[in-house]
Amino acid sequence: MREILVVDDNESSLQQIRSLLQGTYNFSLVTSGKQALSICAMEHPDLVLLDIEMPEMDGFAVIDVLRQTPELSRIPVIFLTANQDVATEARGLKAGARDFIKKPVEKDILLHRLEIHLNITSYQDYLLNSVESLANNLAICISDLIECRDKNTGGHVVRTKKYVDLIGKELISNGVFADELSSFSLEMIVRASPLHDIGKIGIPDKILLKPARLDDEEFAVMKKHTIIGDQILESMYRRTPTQAYLGYARMIAASHHERYDGKGYPSGLAGNDIPLCGRIMAVADVYDAIVDDRVYRKGMSHTEAFRIIMEGYGTQFDPYVVKAFENCRHEFL
Repeated sequence: MREILVVDDNESSLQQIRSLLQGTYNFSLVTSGKQALSICAMEHPDLVLLDIEMPEMDGFAVIDVLRQTPELSRIPVIFLTANQDVATEARGLKAGARDFIKKPVEKDILLHRLEIHLNITSYQDYLLNSVESLANNLAICISDLIECRDKNTGGHVVRTKKYVDLIGKELISNGVFADELSSFSLEMIVRASPLHDIGKIGIPDKILLKPARLDDEEFAVMKKHTIIGDQILESMYRRTPTQAYLGYARMIAASHHERYDGKGYPSGLAGNDIPLCGRIMAVADVYDAIVDDRVYRKGMSHTEAFRIIMEGYGTQFDPYVVKAFENCRHEFL
């Protein structure tokens, strides 16, 4: 059963709506905008019936916060109002409200409007999930094509994607980088991670497929895969700006070989100047490179990889990211 959140500082109005929704929908009733935002963050209701005229935080302030919060921005809002002013209605629609229902509420109108907008949202969710599935599969397919060409790294993108997810969840659970890392941004980073080596498509076969370590001149060419990847993904993102994960993919491709001490490539960035997504990818990428077999060497053990990652604390890697890796290392194994 769908979950409706009703927000109104008028107790009699709340009780009237309670009687209209009883037996048809699950619902929660709150009397303030702050309570509404708290419920939305915790429970993600399917729809919000929101009074406009409330003290402290009115309906316009509430919907502004919802629309500016990525994980809450798609919750449909129907304004409740006794105000017949056309300017108020226009302002509400511009702010992102789906509809208006006049108070006192008529049962047939309320239930009909709810059904319409819940059905619209269900169809939008279906379309969005289809597009996201297509985008995810496209990223994996592109990465698989690169791996087919680079026989040194079979399965690398699948494993590193899981490692990135583990590290990101550990950082979130510990409240690290709370201003930068949310469940939404982590989802985008995880989706983007398979594209981190897309620039290898521009590296000559004689270097990419060499069954031995690269010499200095060859390695200088190999390092350019970060710049090539940045350029490819910048072009893709410019053409499809609605696909937010491509923005993260571009940052990851460009920065996953930077070092926390500034001695990495291609730009010699240091510390927090390196995008967080690149700092997370760096640990996942290096761990997998250590434990995986390559044509020129056998993979090392998880214990050896753990030791090497820990030795890079604060030099090669962000210390907070290394600490997160340390906390979930058994899940890596």
